[in-house]
Amino acid sequence: MAATETIQSSILVHDLKHLAYGDALLIQEQTHEQVSSGQIPNTLLFVEHPPVFTAGKRTLDFERPQDGTAVIDVNRGGKITWHGPGQIVGYPIVRLAKPTELVGFVREIESALIDTCNEFELQVQRIKGRSGVWIMDDVNPRKIAAIGIRVAKGTTMHGFALNVNPDLSAFSQIIPCGIVDAEVTSMAKELKREISASEVMPVLERNLLSTLGKVCA
Repeated sequence: MAATETIQSSILVHDLKHLAYGDALLIQEQTHEQVSSGQIPNTLLFVEHPPVFTAGKRTLDFERPQDGTAVIDVNRGGKITWHGPGQIVGYPIVRLAKPTELVGFVREIESALIDTCNEFELQVQRIKGRSGVWIMDDVNPRKIAAIGIRVAKGTTMHGFALNVNPDLSAFSQIIPCGIVDAEVTSMAKELKREISASEVMPVLERNLLSTLGKVCA
């Protein structure tokens, strides 16, 4: 695995490239310990996972795949989701200026995702009572980015997934994020053209660094 690192605005950006979820989780946990103890700066991890289902603490049995497909249970907020090629996954591991302000942190992540989609001429927004980023029109609400965060020792871990051009069929095996009245979509599907993660990544990184600076200690 080849990974790249840069330091921007006192936040270390580490691109893990393509990495299995379990291996990335170990790196997350090690990084979280180092960031929370002040050994290293606040860190933003990017990764693209092979296909995998992960389930947050609130996932119910009926929301999981009914064919016995393996699911990795993780200690984060949110419910079940899918990760895979064509999806940018980001794990901001940062010390919060106000350790109890999880909602504000999630809103800043949403803002970065919204700004990124807007730059690609996609009109997206929040939906009250639901995390993540959504397409809203006269058809139906469609989720384009999911968020699931945990805070421990005043430091965040886990993060978000932005659907750039993944195979969306995997989401039909689950009830993604426990939401039964909405679909999952992608930037490619909404734009009706090919778009790659490498095209989106620099824009997303810039917007994340701008917003994370507002909530980091």
